[in-house]
Amino acid sequence: MAKNKTVDFEKSMKRLEEIIDQLEGESASLEKSLKLFEEGMKLTDTCRGMLEEAEAKINKLLDGEK
Repeated sequence: MAKNKTVDFEKSMKRLEEIIDQLEGESASLEKSLKLFEEGMKLTDTCRGMLEEAEAKINKLLDGEK
């Protein structure tokens, strides 16, 4: 299951990079830019949640060593 989360995280980050490239490209219409921005915000929230979960796991493991 951890491997799946890593893959999902990596895919999400790759998609975020694609969205940024498209938004910086100036060729997208306002409507498409808004949709891309919305998708990017959702992906950002998802990735942030995965990172917070990983941080909590690491802290739990480190606390167990003390």
